Amino acid sequence: MALYGSSRDISFFHVINAELIHNIIEQNIGYYQISLDETPQNVYGEAANGTKMYLPPVLIQCLIDRGDYEGQYTDAGPNIARNFGFRFLRKDLVAQNVVPQIGDVILWNNDYYEVNLVNENQDIVGKVPQYNYGGAYLDDFGASFSIICFAHYVSPESLGLIQTR
Repeated sequence: MALYGSSRDISFFHVINAELIHNIIEQNIGYYQISLDETPQNVYGEAANGTKMYLPPVLIQCLIDRGDYEGQYTDAGPNIARNFGFRFLRKDLVAQNVVPQIGDVILWNNDYYEVNLVNENQDIVGKVPQYNYGGAYLDDFGASFSIICFAHYVSPESLGLIQTR
């Protein structure tokens, strides 16, 4: 029988983490989701000519794991690379109606980062009630807690975004 990880414990974890992220750290990013309905598609269902349309940005608070700048030298010349991890509380994303997907864009410090991996495997006590195979009494234990988006730096020109005042 499970002793820890009940809905009461989960609620406590959410309150503490929400207070930390919303009231102490207060790190905001702009999150652009791809609008599949407005993005023109080619015969294969891919974005035609690499043109993607995005929904207006949503302001979300998160933790940021900053990577170091790395120089890459190609035939076209020098290029910079920087990888990031954006860590969101799952509850915040649900409240903003945001479902992270590969190809979404994150705006932070006037730089754009394209999501290349979405990781949702931080489960409280290793359980998620939706995937309970242990019996009905475990339906109140565990929770999916956070979503981590790994992203890389991209230039606004390559995204087709034009900054105005």
